[in-house]
Amino acid sequence: MTTRITHWIDGRPMEGTSGRTAPVHDPATGRQTGEVDLASRQEVDVAVASAAEAARAWGAASLSQRTAVLFAFREALHQRADELAAIITAEHGKVLGDAAGEIARGLENVEFATGIPELLKGGYSQQASTGVDVYSIRQPLGVVAGITPFNFPVMVPLWMCANAIATGNAFILKPSEKDPSAALFLAQLWKDAGLPDGVFTVLHGDKEAVDAILEHPGIAAVSFVGSTPVARYVYEQGTSQGKRVQALGGAKNHALVLPDADIDMAADAVVSAAYGAAGERCMALSVAVAVGDVADALVDAVAVRLPKLKVAAGCEADTDMGPLITREHRDRVAGYIGAGAQAGATVVVDGREADVPSEGYFLGTTLLDHVTPEMTVYTDEIFGPVLSVVRVETFEDGLELINANPYANGTAIFTRDGGAARRFQNEVQVGMVGVNVPIPVPVAYYSFGGWKDSLFGDTHMYGPEGVSFFTRGKVVTSRWPDPATSSVDLGFPRTR
Repeated sequence: MTTRITHWIDGRPMEGTSGRTAPVHDPATGRQTGEVDLASRQEVDVAVASAAEAARAWGAASLSQRTAVLFAFREALHQRADELAAIITAEHGKVLGDAAGEIARGLENVEFATGIPELLKGGYSQQASTGVDVYSIRQPLGVVAGITPFNFPVMVPLWMCANAIATGNAFILKPSEKDPSAALFLAQLWKDAGLPDGVFTVLHGDKEAVDAILEHPGIAAVSFVGSTPVARYVYEQGTSQGKRVQALGGAKNHALVLPDADIDMAADAVVSAAYGAAGERCMALSVAVAVGDVADALVDAVAVRLPKLKVAAGCEADTDMGPLITREHRDRVAGYIGAGAQAGATVVVDGREADVPSEGYFLGTTLLDHVTPEMTVYTDEIFGPVLSVVRVETFEDGLELINANPYANGTAIFTRDGGAARRFQNEVQVGMVGVNVPIPVPVAYYSFGGWKDSLFGDTHMYGPEGVSFFTRGKVVTSRWPDPATSSVDLGFPRTR
């Protein structure tokens, strides 16, 4: 028995009319659990019309009305986090602890957005000229959309919709069709919090729905997270239609480990960052750059930790790593391991030979040593539980390697040397940097985004830049008659 997963339009579930659907599976068992509707262009039109009507009223709502809804949504999300985590695990496969962590990081963005009365304050200059005042305001765009990936079905939508809704827009979410149910749970929470119907919409779909969103004249802005090829496509197509677009792409995150690093701390951090959520994170560490004679000690320290990780269904107790999202993706990742070995990398730990459940889309942890920059395991975003170790002689060699990579999402350095860390943070050409922190995702009151092929557009996501993305500035220059000299009776006593 499978579940029908519908759209959410105008404040209620709405069955699709396109006649097209896609299967939804439990990655831990491989069994189909749902059938999700896929939107047509006509359904996108219906959703945009509903959102546009709602946006007019919501954009005029007072800041106190908006914050009341945001606080209520925040409380509902906090209270029902366990239910939502179970939905994430059932369709994505990540362990419940990772699912709970995802919700917590999304919740931070809702909490940030509750401060919208302060965040939307403009500037004011009195007497810019005689009798003339100048001030700035920020206003909502209208209808905006978010296209989000399978790996964070709650956190990434909350990166977008919290600020979009707080600033007075109506938000259309197009989640991944691989794990769509969490989006409907969020929709119900928004409704329960008092958000007016039509302000939050969920449209499930594939490329047809994405293209309709990118081309629709009623959508003013699109926020996207996914692979680099698709991010480039979304950016180019959306901007060609006159839309504001922020499109976050892929990653190949490096950790530079210096000889003076605390090896145990570095190994613990690298293992957690490389294999958590089966490596299906845009901020996962996929390359450890070992400087000088630290390489052997680092490889040994990582290798000894991997057999201790429990690989099983995410709902099982004490599980460290769950399955990958689909059978096809699991096989693709396994293919990279074979390609790396064939190209000359040393397979220290082979995930293809791991003792993992026979059902579902499981792959064990893999550690590759002596990887070189021309190998596909280095050049490509694998998005799986594979860590490559590249050996370099000096700090400069490691910095040059990282800066030469076309991806520039996140990076980290492990060292006890404050001078080396300071030089690294200043000279590395990457958008987010960790110093002895393996996954440097910014807190909600900063903004998230990489450089180079990891970001298309010039606005990072959430935080202050997210507020700017979902609003546009206006400057007002005003002059009012002086009641002392005006010939119009303004009801004020005249003074000499």
